[in-house]
Formats: sequence, C-alpha cells, structure tokens
Amino acid sequence: MAKILFIDDDQAIRDLVTLRLQIAGHDVTLAENGKIGVEAALLGSYDLILMDMHMPIMSGHEAVKILRDSSYTGLIVALTASVMISETNEAIAAGCDDIIVKPMTEEFEEQVATLIQNHIRT
Repeated sequence: MAKILFIDDDQAIRDLVTLRLQIAGHDVTLAENGKIGVEAALLGSYDLILMDMHMPIMSGHEAVKILRDSSYTGLIVALTASVMISETNEAIAAGCDDIIVKPMTEEFEEQVATLIQNHIRT
C-alpha cells in the first residue's frame, strides 16, 4: 500500500498505530520526536507523514515548518488529542494538510487511505 512515516513520542501510541497501519498493508517507519522525524522525512520518500503535534525536543509544529521551509511538498497530517479549533488552525498554519484527532476511531485506516488517495489525485 503506502509508505508512511509516523512521528510520535509516545511508545504505546507508536506501537498501536504501527500495528493498525501494518495490518492495513502499509510500510511504516517510526520517529520518536520531530528532530528525528525531519531527518527521516528529508532522507526518505513517503506517501504520508503522520505527525504528533506535541513532543519534546522538537514539536510537530516546528518539524512541519522546517519541512515546508525545506520545500517538502508531501502529505503531512497532524495527529492531535485536541479538538480545539485553535489547535487545528495552528497545525494547518504550520503546514499540515489535514488533521486526525486522537484517540483514533475505527475509521482511522479508512481516513488514512482516503487522505493518501486524495493527495495522489492532486
């Protein structure tokens, strides 16, 4: 299916999301903070980056800004536990293409597939 870079500082969430994405047939690469994620994104080729927005060392907001400032044009989707409109606006302003709210619902895999498919069409 797709090659996905998943960046999140929480090991339990990384394990759960990775399992769900792998069962759906995706190839998942992991990064535990924004700094490692930026390095991986700029060295690799991904169909999707799933980015936690609140991490130590380098936040998702900072990481996305760095990627966009480095001319990264790939699909970046924020994963956030906040449903506040200000958080959504901040993630989009940083350069995210879309948002998926944690905890992920049973539609998570379908959301991921739709986002990737819509990005491929554009």
